[in-house]
Amino acid sequence: MNRPDFYFKGTRPEIVRFLPEHYTKILEIGCGEGDFSANFKSDYEYWGIEPNQGAAQVASRKLKVLIGTFQEVCQQLPDDYFDLIICNDVIEHMDDYNAFFQAIKAKMTDSSFIVGSIPNVRYISHLIELLLAKDWRYREEGILDESHLRFFTEKSFRRAILNNGFRIERLAGINGIKLKLTPPKRLVQNLLIPIFGADSRYMQFGFRIKYVVEV
Repeated sequence: MNRPDFYFKGTRPEIVRFLPEHYTKILEIGCGEGDFSANFKSDYEYWGIEPNQGAAQVASRKLKVLIGTFQEVCQQLPDDYFDLIICNDVIEHMDDYNAFFQAIKAKMTDSSFIVGSIPNVRYISHLIELLLAKDWRYREEGILDESHLRFFTEKSFRRAILNNGFRIERLAGINGIKLKLTPPKRLVQNLLIPIFGADSRYMQFGFRIKYVVEV
């Protein structure tokens, strides 16, 4: 599937607050053109995984890139090595995210974290389209990105994380809408948010989860 160029760009500054204090070896899954690496000092060891060849070539100027999906290149990654995994809007593209959570553990150290973001299927604009307009229309980007294979609410994502043996250190809404009286659509959204719930304000959730080592 051909993706728009903007799909592979962006430093995602809203994710920085979810980063842990200490890390030395970073693996970013779905690194795009490698723009997120600008949030780190150059003395960190930084790897990336990216299936789009064009984006991967751009990213390779900034970090060590393996071309393919995580599943395709997993065996090329060293075991017990990375203490920070970045997953910015990639988990929803996986056909088996449970298998990913189990497989990535072998590549993580005992003190490793996963940081990233996921779309919120309970975002207010989607709820209005679903419940009031009675529609579910895929697009090139957003909650109903046509390449999304999985959909999450805050509650279902928490369950997925806990069921896979991780501890949630931080989970919070990001990229939320602000209170405005105009245009009329925005006013309707703000009137409905208290009814649908505070989580519906946010397009995405940012997270930091901790690898829990089994004894």
